[in-house]
Amino acid sequence: MTTETTPPQGEKLQKILAGAGLGSRREMERWISEGRISVNGEQASLGDRASAEDKIAVDGRPVKLETYASGIRRVIAYNKPEGEICSRHDPEGRPTVFDKLPRLQGERWIAIGRLDINTSGLMLFTTDGELASRLMHPSYQVEREYAVRVMGNTTEQKVKNLFDGVELEDGPARFTDIVDSGGSGINRWFHVCLLEGRNREVRRLWESQDLTVSRLKRVRFANVIIPDHLRMGQWEEVEKTHIDELAAAVQLSPAPNTPTRRVDPRHTKTGLKTRGTRGKPAINKKRPSPHKKPGAFKKNRHR
Repeated sequence: MTTETTPPQGEKLQKILAGAGLGSRREMERWISEGRISVNGEQASLGDRASAEDKIAVDGRPVKLETYASGIRRVIAYNKPEGEICSRHDPEGRPTVFDKLPRLQGERWIAIGRLDINTSGLMLFTTDGELASRLMHPSYQVEREYAVRVMGNTTEQKVKNLFDGVELEDGPARFTDIVDSGGSGINRWFHVCLLEGRNREVRRLWESQDLTVSRLKRVRFANVIIPDHLRMGQWEEVEKTHIDELAAAVQLSPAPNTPTRRVDPRHTKTGLKTRGTRGKPAINKKRPSPHKKPGAFKKNRHR
């Protein structure tokens, strides 16, 4: 005799909360474990499922699920200045990357990765916690590209070591691409690429070769390249086609709806740059500036 099993109803609760823009899926799992989430008046547990019709609350406050139900997925690009931290609030009163972002109703911006206080450049923010979780997860191997100024005796052997891989305190690490972008004396610029986002990984890799990073700027995340016109402290909405490319890179379906394109009111130029998928880079000649034309690698240059 065959017993039919009723399939589970609804989505996992942490996925709904992430889709509603409250945070990453991992953060939502922590909130559930801490007893902060209730569904239809009952305290939720990990593994619970729900739907957009359920009454979900965080710390007793109802969660608006319009964004989750609508399927709208927004992503903005922000040019982070040095001196800003990636926390929402700082006890020391330092500026944060969230201070200048556009205000949202019933949801919040989720940072896709972090940059340390002394690193500038491209940061992506989204209202889709599932997209953020996947883009940050090392298993999806999403490329990050940086322009880095290194001070010290930069030999071919040291660069080869960084390409082949070195052992850091939290495990092996390597640059998947390294391009010499010029410089003079003991200061040289490079463009480097990583497939993960560990804390201070770019700096620690160079430090393993007794070299000091004096400037560091992220210029690309996945297919999104920081636009030349996007000044420090300004943001720009990423177009749906590029958002869908980001989603496809981490095995998510395209969003059904298109958000309204918005631009930081402090500038009027538009046209966020993108590049192809990993393994199919645009090959350019040696770059005259370390801050422009990212995404052009000579593959396996130091192999």
